[in-house]
Amino acid sequence: MDLKNQKRMAAEILKCGASRVRINPNRMADVADAITRADIRTAIQSGSIFAAPRKGNSRARINANLLQKRKGRQSGRGSKKGTFNTRAPRKQRWTKTIRAMREQLREYRDSGRIDRSTYRKFYRLTKGGMFKGRRNLEEHLKGEGLLREEVK
Repeated sequence: MDLKNQKRMAAEILKCGASRVRINPNRMADVADAITRADIRTAIQSGSIFAAPRKGNSRARINANLLQKRKGRQSGRGSKKGTFNTRAPRKQRWTKTIRAMREQLREYRDSGRIDRSTYRKFYRLTKGGMFKGRRNLEEHLKGEGLLREEVK
């Protein structure tokens, strides 16, 4: 029996694809007699025609992978796409370090560990990129004997 037309109409009524339309093999004759949409609707209500459940893709593997990534795994050289500068742009790195160093200088000035002129001098040197980071800045200040001991 060619039930292509019935399947097509059922797919439109059920709002699914023709490949998802299933016909009960015991009631094939009833479905073959159904030639109008009303007949198809009746067959759907009686259970002769029904839509197969939607097939989904399991996210179990993806979720397991994400869990590993959250732990810091699977992030080695082979997983990286893009250069070091693409992943962490130069400007972002610079902003992060310069803000930290300026914050450090401000703390030293406000606590009285360095005077205003030293603050201004080192602020400009910092802006010029003389220091690698906070620790390097502190070493320079200590090396020149400009950093006083913390007052308690």
